Amino acid sequence: MSVEDGGPGQQVVRFQNEPLTDFSRAENRAAMEMALKEVRMGFGGDYPLIINGKLVETRSRITSRNPSKPKEIIGTISCATADHVDSAVEAARRAWEQWRKVPVDHRAEYLHLIADGMRSRRFELAAWMVFECGKPWEEADGDVAEAVDFCMYYAACIRELTKSLHCDFLGEENSVWYRSRGVAAVIAPWNFPLAILTGMTVAALVTGNTVVMKPAEQSSVVAAILMDIIQEAGLPNGAVNYLPGIGSEVGPPLVGHRGVNLIAFTGSREVGLEINRRAAESVSDEFGVKRVIAEMGGKNAIIVDEDADLDEAIQGILKSAFGYAGQKCSACSRVIVLKSVEEALLQRLKAATESLKVGPAENPAVDLGPVIDEDSIERIRDYIAIGNEEATPLVAVEPDSNGDKGYFVGPHIFTGVDPESRLAIHEIFGPVLCVLTARNLDHAFTLANETDYALTGGVYSRSPVTLQRAREEFLVGNLYLNRGITGAIVQRQPFGGFAFSGIGTKAGGPDYLLQFLLPVTVTENTSRRGFAPATKES
Repeated sequence: MSVEDGGPGQQVVRFQNEPLTDFSRAENRAAMEMALKEVRMGFGGDYPLIINGKLVETRSRITSRNPSKPKEIIGTISCATADHVDSAVEAARRAWEQWRKVPVDHRAEYLHLIADGMRSRRFELAAWMVFECGKPWEEADGDVAEAVDFCMYYAACIRELTKSLHCDFLGEENSVWYRSRGVAAVIAPWNFPLAILTGMTVAALVTGNTVVMKPAEQSSVVAAILMDIIQEAGLPNGAVNYLPGIGSEVGPPLVGHRGVNLIAFTGSREVGLEINRRAAESVSDEFGVKRVIAEMGGKNAIIVDEDADLDEAIQGILKSAFGYAGQKCSACSRVIVLKSVEEALLQRLKAATESLKVGPAENPAVDLGPVIDEDSIERIRDYIAIGNEEATPLVAVEPDSNGDKGYFVGPHIFTGVDPESRLAIHEIFGPVLCVLTARNLDHAFTLANETDYALTGGVYSRSPVTLQRAREEFLVGNLYLNRGITGAIVQRQPFGGFAFSGIGTKAGGPDYLLQFLLPVTVTENTSRRGFAPATKES
């Protein structure tokens, strides 16, 4: 790793992104197949809470199931209560008194150890995600790689960030440095069960905060494996506390706890706004007003201009809309196509979509695995019913579940969608794509910006003028030109939006860690230096 000049006032941290696994190689396929077999043999395990380094069993339990085969129980997880929240926050508060004093280089080395632990268990971690979260092989492998990247990148960033900044004048020395905030509540989603949970947790740790880690119910086993890796790295007891539980029961007392100083959240808009409200109404013991960092989703569009390369556009739309069954906050759920090329695009998009294969995520031949759970499949089917009633179905792939009775939904595309309809405005979080027709480019940008969200967006065009207009007029946090709109890579594409898509700055970017820190300015009058009064003997 190194740090290079990135222009006036900027420094760019250079590091090597973790390579993705090449599953075209026979040895990698064999390793993954072996990991799937070994992980399946470990199904049915019991996973307690971990507070201050101690295992805590509870009577109430969460049952984690394989969404591809819901009869398969992945594991049983102890379920935290408000009393456990108190214990976990108290443990984190006690640990913070020492952890914040650990030298920056040492904290960064812990992140290296966590990354090494994930590398050594790479196929195992991917296999757990295939089974617990329905992630296809490549998606699960990419999740592990991103988690490693977060560890290595934030370890490099903190070393540069904590170098004291000086602005001295005659007779006066001025410096700016950073101190940690305290206890961080990390509340993570199930769709990136390792990467996002790891990213928020290690960002808090490396900046000197301690963590109460609340994973999503649906991915609590993956989180338990991460907690095991964290403990193996040798972090002090209480620096990270594993607190699985039902979000509606554990979330409010955790967010509102006086001992919590900041909340890092990724999930739905509804929950994110409620967290922000509760945090604003409560205060922390240490610094008063709580900091909220929240990523809350999107209703993302790809614009296809009349001069676009349609082959490229179709490939990008398919991956962006239907990768991981559309269960990404960055997923494309709207295609806005110029009327002059609409017929040609739709004809080819229909054929390409109907060729996609839906089935169990453990099968490497499938393109779409299951959606996460029964509530999700019911919600998605409700939107499909709305589409059938209010728009024109173009594609409706019926999945062949092979008797697995999993939570499978095939890709659906609707045309003739009203821009103000629920289908065009609501985040669906599933493989449902609506097509909007634009009269011209002005109309296309207007349609693209007519949502409450501002997360990702894309434009396919051969025109430099159009691409420049997109940079200026397309109001999103991550804009992608002539490529898909998912798959942001740490440092290369710092990720995050604004409006109702997020509170805070971009994960995997150079200023992300600043959210976990408090800046301090120290000014010293140096004109009296050299005078030291004699001390009196007691």
